[in-house]
Amino acid sequence: MKRLLALTLAASLLLTGCGIPKETTPSESTPETTVPQVTEAVKEITGEIVDIRLDGQNITVTGGGEGVYTSRDIIYYENKTEYPSGNPYGDGDAWEMHSREEAEGHLVVNITAPGSYRLSGKLDKGQIRIDLGEDAKKDPNAVVNLILDGAEITCTVAPAIVFRNVYECGSSSEKKASPNVDTTTAGANLILAENSKNIVNGSHVAKIYKDKEDEKKLVKQDGAVYSYMSLNVYGPGALEINADNEGLDTELHLTIFGGDIAIFSGNDGINTNEDGVSVTAIHGGTLRITAGLREEGDGIDSNGYLVIYGGTVIAAAHPASDAGLDSDMGSFIHGGTVIALGAPMDWAESDSGQVTMNLQFAQEQTGDIRITKEDGTEVFAFDPAMDPVIGLNTRSYRGAIISCPGFRVGDAYLVFAGGRQMAHTGTDVMIGPGIFFPGEGDQQPVGGIGIPEDRDDMPEPPEGDVQIPPPPSEGVNPIPQGTPPTWPEGEAPADTQQREARTVFRMQDKVNFFSGLHTIQ
Repeated sequence: MKRLLALTLAASLLLTGCGIPKETTPSESTPETTVPQVTEAVKEITGEIVDIRLDGQNITVTGGGEGVYTSRDIIYYENKTEYPSGNPYGDGDAWEMHSREEAEGHLVVNITAPGSYRLSGKLDKGQIRIDLGEDAKKDPNAVVNLILDGAEITCTVAPAIVFRNVYECGSSSEKKASPNVDTTTAGANLILAENSKNIVNGSHVAKIYKDKEDEKKLVKQDGAVYSYMSLNVYGPGALEINADNEGLDTELHLTIFGGDIAIFSGNDGINTNEDGVSVTAIHGGTLRITAGLREEGDGIDSNGYLVIYGGTVIAAAHPASDAGLDSDMGSFIHGGTVIALGAPMDWAESDSGQVTMNLQFAQEQTGDIRITKEDGTEVFAFDPAMDPVIGLNTRSYRGAIISCPGFRVGDAYLVFAGGRQMAHTGTDVMIGPGIFFPGEGDQQPVGGIGIPEDRDDMPEPPEGDVQIPPPPSEGVNPIPQGTPPTWPEGEAPADTQQREARTVFRMQDKVNFFSGLHTIQ
């Protein structure tokens, strides 16, 4: 029987109002900036949809399914440190090793033919593996639409879902790298069916070496959902990912068009890992991430570019060393509502199309963040403790990236953290990747951005004791005594006005950096 499944996604959705999850209207403050927009992304599936019903360690396939079979050959990190040859086995730690008995207890559901497959039910120990063969990478017809429709998949030894071989629409060439990519023809598509709630509990496979002396990689699958090829994620349903390592990973590009996605991860929440090339693009939906439940972890980590066009993105990283948003080639925010918490290390780039605040706090924070106009009108509000995902494991933070359509260039705002009004000691405007133009204050950002602390071209200090000359005794005007002069309103010297205005956070440009945030005494 022929069926038609049309999933219409408001991929350029902007929530009206700037709170989380209030709605907001698009910003009109930056009309000169033109950025790619996907006004409506439609994933239309025609033809047969193969239904795969999961039931413990069994499956039932209807509607075709000649390309579906089960096996007990899951790839996992074995409980050993070397091959019989004496060559090292891999770089995994003890907690990443698994016994043969545990691995063979997992059922692998193999999908080996192009098409659309709808998963429902529960697979208590197993993996969904999509592998159309090595030639699929160059075949535009090697496309799989994996529809999750009330599915729960648990795997304790490896990723719960693996896209191994499908069509790759992108290029891994650094010469062709760009923050703007189109992945709509990708062979890997993960679709969250309307009104469905889906759960993926996944592990990972630490790096396994080939049995040779040069220790080259044989296999490495870092995320609970892992794709070797570019991957698209479509809504409008819900997906919860629980990962002992990374959550949602691809080896090239990742585009999220929609869905209500929650990620709890031991390491990075999302990772796209082709150095200098990968693009993580978010066009719509709601994405909430609590990352770094172990020693480290960024909210979203792209080894290339990170671009947000719309939707809602809430990401909390490991507070000690990682950021809510992290990218090697730049993070660009062109729309949507964004709140990213973590260490003060990575910031939105100056080429962003939407007005953004990069905040660096002098001390760790745990409470809510509220931003108002000078008259008290609330523009943005977020309370981590009240968030349905972040609130389950509230993290401290010293850095925050905040962007929403309600911000305007030229407007002034007040910032409150934990219910207390904040002041700042430095204001900077980004004029290029990692370059800041100092504004009201004189404090430069830290964490690898701005002027580096160590430079080889700095002059050497003189040898021996430095002689400090005594102050002159003549020809110097004495310090005036008594009451300081008063100034008519609005006529104070510029430096005095600036010092008194440190409680005001003025948007001088699209992307603004405020450092040294502290509570008003």
